[in-house]
Amino acid sequence: MVFSVTVLGSSSALPTSNRYLTAHVLNVHERFFLIDCGEGTQFQLRKYKAKFSQLNHIFITHLHGDHIFGLPGLISSFNLLGRKHDLHIYAHTSLETILKQFLSNFFTDLNFKIIYHALNHDSNQIIFDNALLTVESFPLKHRIPTCGFIFREKLGLKNIRKDMLEFHKIPVSEILSIKKGNDFIKPDGAVVPNSHLTLDREPGKSYAFCSDTAYLEDFVPYIKDVDLLYHEATFSDQDSERAKETFHSTASQAANIAKLSNAKQLIIGHFSARYKDVTLLVDQARKIFPNTTAAVEGMQITP
Repeated sequence: MVFSVTVLGSSSALPTSNRYLTAHVLNVHERFFLIDCGEGTQFQLRKYKAKFSQLNHIFITHLHGDHIFGLPGLISSFNLLGRKHDLHIYAHTSLETILKQFLSNFFTDLNFKIIYHALNHDSNQIIFDNALLTVESFPLKHRIPTCGFIFREKLGLKNIRKDMLEFHKIPVSEILSIKKGNDFIKPDGAVVPNSHLTLDREPGKSYAFCSDTAYLEDFVPYIKDVDLLYHEATFSDQDSERAKETFHSTASQAANIAKLSNAKQLIIGHFSARYKDVTLLVDQARKIFPNTTAAVEGMQITP
């Protein structure tokens, strides 16, 4: 079973010679979910082997260019590749107008349908829910309406004990029912408890994405006990005034959110191009939250 995050871009505002703009891709059992889509995202998706055919949902935190300029190119590539199935985009309502205007200049008609889902920037809401995953959005604090997201994996079916299948001569037709948690009733009416037939399921994993935002404790309850937290750390503590002016966070502020939320692991990113080496930011964060790592392009994290 797979639940992993790949960092596609770790820079803010401007790309650098070795850092792309913001984008992460979440792999949930070979279904891919894209979070933000900065310029160059489709190159990174190819480089790190995300399956275009299994990427059906894109979540956009806000409408600053370094988080959306990759969308037109990605949609164009989808069309050239002959995509037929729907593409779902979760974003501020203005994005639909922006993309439709762009696409009208290049395509008389797309091969596939884009379905837009408007985010609520004033309160949290469940925006996606299927058999594998639930996605919830919540407001962040930035210069324009911005949302964070938390992805929660659902518990899967239980694993069958093969030795018990043979011992109790359980027919194939009963396996799915047992995996769902039901007991097995033998032909003579004897009940074999499910606990004797299955192994406990591992708890579902969770991943929170918080970028861009000024320091804000209001959303901590939404990400409580998260397995993996990505929080922007655009500036070092020495540049805290600049962070305040631009509604961004420092490394220590990101670490404090991780501590308050009882996160298991923190990834910091969205680094200002002024920092050629982000070791200082990591060191500052680790003083508050030791299990901190800097986002690096191509990094794959399995909570």
